[in-house]
Amino acid sequence: MKLVLLSGGSGKRLWPLSNDTRSKQFLKVLEDRNGERQSMVQRVWSQLEDVNLASSSIIATSKMQRDMIYSQLGTNIPLVIEPERRDTFPAIALAASYLYSVEKVALDEVITVLPVDPYVDSDFFNRVKELNSVLLNTDADLALIGVKPSYPSTKYGYIVPETKVEDKQYFRVGHFTEKPNEEKARKLIEQNALWNCGVFAFKINYLIEILHKIGMPTHYEELYSIYQTLPKISFDYEVVEKAKHIVVLPYEGYWKDLGTWNTLTEEMATVQIGKGVIDDSSIRTHLVNELDIPVTVIGAKDLVVAASPDGILVAEKASSPKIKELINDFEQPPMYEERIWGWSRVLDYANYNSGQEMVTKRICIYEKKNSSYHYHNLRDEVWTIVRGEGELALDDTITRVKAGDIIHLPAGKKHGIRALSELEFIEVQTGIGISEEDFVRLLFKWEDVLNQFQKAKAKVIS
Repeated sequence: MKLVLLSGGSGKRLWPLSNDTRSKQFLKVLEDRNGERQSMVQRVWSQLEDVNLASSSIIATSKMQRDMIYSQLGTNIPLVIEPERRDTFPAIALAASYLYSVEKVALDEVITVLPVDPYVDSDFFNRVKELNSVLLNTDADLALIGVKPSYPSTKYGYIVPETKVEDKQYFRVGHFTEKPNEEKARKLIEQNALWNCGVFAFKINYLIEILHKIGMPTHYEELYSIYQTLPKISFDYEVVEKAKHIVVLPYEGYWKDLGTWNTLTEEMATVQIGKGVIDDSSIRTHLVNELDIPVTVIGAKDLVVAASPDGILVAEKASSPKIKELINDFEQPPMYEERIWGWSRVLDYANYNSGQEMVTKRICIYEKKNSSYHYHNLRDEVWTIVRGEGELALDDTITRVKAGDIIHLPAGKKHGIRALSELEFIEVQTGIGISEEDFVRLLFKWEDVLNQFQKAKAKVIS
């Protein structure tokens, strides 16, 4: 059995900590067994390792989340990266085509798809293992996992069984119901309905045949090249609703979707992260502060206060799910990003009457890590090194830099930097049409940078 973990999301329900590049699964607000802060994706991956499933898992994600995954899980994690965001059907189809045509997985191999961020006990993943035998024994099109409800939730979809198979632990699925009201949810539970937790398994041949039917290529490179033509549609609508034979395996253990502030704070190990004070008169209130300035909370009840470079949220916990619809019109690029080499934070932005723009960033590169070797077409940059030492590759020269040095980088000038010790600098970008798209990457590994310079007999100044 192969596992495909879906890592997507625009990060709007946990704003302002989450954004397009740092979705909810990457927020380090949970606690691991050693008392260290960890993210949801780190927690899930460690659980997969515990039950020996990590080696057979790949993560399907977007280009914007690649560095975040590598930063938190390591660069050996196998990824299938979408050329652009579409929906769950295209993402799963691309991952399946990769397993089929690149990894040469057999057509009768079982593929199990699940979100990258469920909050569960490790027993959940032992249940996931059972999908393999259930699918093979029933010859069903799809096999799902459904969670036994602990209350009549209106937030989840329900899987309604047709009948229970005698002497077996699975049900044949009758139909699905999307997010019912509380009264209907109670009636569904009486019918032994289960929460739909987004976990399903199929033989890879089942999806390959669907791609044939809709006229899509099954080889990874071909499907990747026409990815933008795939329909923007969910796997549920394109595949699940059309399947004729679906079975569901019940799970009665702990499961929770930490997709909103009210559910996330229930699982946080501490009521406060970051600089600030919550006074003793505050009740069931959480503070998460990523800013360098303190936040003080007095006399609050059932509130979440979250502050980051992207914004500030003060919300009653029960009302916090409304945040997604309220911030839909915000057109602000991510102000904080984690990268494989470190992190960057936007400090200031200005757009002048002349059309000129200015962006100021604080950038940290971890020890022994490096940026890519690249150049920009539309913007000039000035770097002021404020901490640490590094090697700077600049056109035909490699030189040492340290705190106090100022580097001028006009548009078109090729450059890259490696930290000899943890390195921080202030970057000021100026130009017209400043964009993250204005980025031409030439080399990624520092060894390749050094090799190119040696071949060119460039100067290396110590």
